[in-house]
Amino acid sequence: MSTTPAESSGTGLASPYAELEVQLRGRAIRPGDPDYDEARAVYNGMIDRRPALVVRCADSADVLACVRFARQHGQEIAVRGGGHNAGGLGVWDDALVIDLSAMRSTTVDPANHTVRVDGGCLWRDVDHATVPFGMTTPTGFVSSTGVGGLTLGGGVSGYLSRRFGLTVDNLISADVVLADGSLVTADAEHHPDLFWALRGGGGNFGVVTSFRFRCHDIGEHGNIIGGPVFYDVADLPDVMRWYRELLPSLPEELSGWIGLATIPPVPPFPEELHGRKTCLIVWCYSGPHARADEVLAPVREFGSPLVVGIQEMPLSALQSAFDPLLPAGMQWYWRADFIHQISDEAIDIHRKYAEQLPSALSTMHMYPVDGAAARVPRDATAFAHRDGGWAGVIVGVDPDPANAGKVTEWAKAYWEELHPTSSGGAYINFMMDEGQDRIRASYRENYDRLARVKAQYDPDNVFHINQNIPPAAA
Repeated sequence: MSTTPAESSGTGLASPYAELEVQLRGRAIRPGDPDYDEARAVYNGMIDRRPALVVRCADSADVLACVRFARQHGQEIAVRGGGHNAGGLGVWDDALVIDLSAMRSTTVDPANHTVRVDGGCLWRDVDHATVPFGMTTPTGFVSSTGVGGLTLGGGVSGYLSRRFGLTVDNLISADVVLADGSLVTADAEHHPDLFWALRGGGGNFGVVTSFRFRCHDIGEHGNIIGGPVFYDVADLPDVMRWYRELLPSLPEELSGWIGLATIPPVPPFPEELHGRKTCLIVWCYSGPHARADEVLAPVREFGSPLVVGIQEMPLSALQSAFDPLLPAGMQWYWRADFIHQISDEAIDIHRKYAEQLPSALSTMHMYPVDGAAARVPRDATAFAHRDGGWAGVIVGVDPDPANAGKVTEWAKAYWEELHPTSSGGAYINFMMDEGQDRIRASYRENYDRLARVKAQYDPDNVFHINQNIPPAAA
């Protein structure tokens, strides 16, 4: 029988939690502690959940203790890495939150081109460790994103995925605390089914306490040539038609995602452009700089851009460029789909909702899934959408809770009109609570195998606060 915090001892500690705390090197944070509200907060300010306990783990032993304790006492488990998950699934009401945010060490092996990364690391930690060596592994577009969540979902949104594949295509091994309270290392030779499932199957199979990634040389001394190019929203149809034809023909050293944006009222943007609704493409060229002018010529020559921000910079600078505009705690509502083709019908819909952007930070992005990422067989990893095209996401964003309804309704209406032009399913890291059919569609034919692996490693569905894949029936 589990005991809740309400059933506390005279010391103010719930007795089973006191039993857990003596086993920890890290810290247990309880309701009523001065930093409880900070500990339960996640990136999405729309999420307001009150866990029973947040354990800020110091090491894998703390994670083991938490899983064993939760199993013994029938306690729900939520797992928090970077806290960026769209649905805020790193926290849950009345759950024990296994918080990995204090586990942030990295170890680079330059000779073998690998990096070992703790489960609480953010991508900026990986950049800090690898870019000075002139190498990196495919990551996301916001450096405060957690390594664990992005990787386990597949790792779609990276500037280098056309050249080097998705994040999961560069995962070599993972240390995992399983539902039975054991710790295993999963790789191609050890627990290969688990290793397959971790590469896109989300947090369904255990708590990953560390990852080891393959790294790649980039640019010159870690520098790339890239940045955003903004076009007026009136030019959006021409820009999207040009982009959909151009991108597949480009060398894989050049990638660019396309989206909608409002030009922010900050330098270096000219004052007369502040608040202007735009279509933008953010480019990244990671190849030899001697070829940059030739490769970037089609980009530089097209259209009548409002702002061209392409320049040489460290890759880490490009990956953190949007961080100041997107601090934690704002109101976020997400909807997503995979897209095979950017049809003319879809372009008309994008134009319509670009003109209706409900706030300065609301946006739409489409991230390419082609090149090296599309050459991986659909059944080689749990991530199944390898047909080329894009992972699309629509997000309503505003700092003011009073505007949460407005940005949510815009995102919903936009998605509902655009969805019939999609290929079905979505990148699970961009999904809210959308039901089991959407989860199944996102994994395609890999879903049934994932359910079988789930039955092998988590038959009681201990790890279910996620985009859940219930274990297959025996």
